[in-house]
Amino acid sequence: MVKHKTVGKTTRKKIQNKSTKKRKFRAVYRDYMDGKIRLDWHQKIGIFCLVVVISGFAGWVWEFLLQEISEGFREIYIKGGNLLPWINIYAYGAVLTIVLTYKLRKKPALVFVVAAIATGLLEWFAGWAVYTFGDGTRYWNYTGKWWAIGNIDGFVCPASAIAFGLGALVLIYVLLPFCIKLALEMKKKVFLTLSITLLVVVLVDDITNLTLKNLGLPTAMNLYEDLGFKLLHK
Repeated sequence: MVKHKTVGKTTRKKIQNKSTKKRKFRAVYRDYMDGKIRLDWHQKIGIFCLVVVISGFAGWVWEFLLQEISEGFREIYIKGGNLLPWINIYAYGAVLTIVLTYKLRKKPALVFVVAAIATGLLEWFAGWAVYTFGDGTRYWNYTGKWWAIGNIDGFVCPASAIAFGLGALVLIYVLLPFCIKLALEMKKKVFLTLSITLLVVVLVDDITNLTLKNLGLPTAMNLYEDLGFKLLHK
């Protein structure tokens, strides 16, 4: 009987551990906002990798939908320069946003303003750098668009900065706590391995296509063009 009680207690403890490990998003979010969550380096690195991957993908989806809606879904446009649906500047913007606004997360209005300014500056600098050192190449141009009033050299405009600010709110208040929840629920090594693998895949794709382009060799965009897709450069 004593042995049976011991087994019963052990079983109950395991059930309790599982129930506390699989916490609802609301509970994780509350602890995230209150700064009560403690993560080790495995989890932090995994979260960083996952945020970079998801942000770059979300940016690709955003660009794709904007163009398709404006063109009435008449053709399929491809943008980003990579084989995979991932745009690096959105990933850089996400990292910059987290660095600058994580400690401000209890003040959404401030998060919005700081992120809008910071990512707006990033967009301007990236556009200027590509244009200046890329023989006049432009990957986007807000000049002449009715909704881009007040644009600066066609590289950035108030509307894009506002959109990035809203995206920062989604990042800080939805995506980041969601990734933290995954890190808490999954086995540490599995979470870390999966996150790093995804990041390595998109980075290899990004670096490979950038290198091929600089060497004047065919890239993933040439492949998409051969398949009949329309390439998009704003």
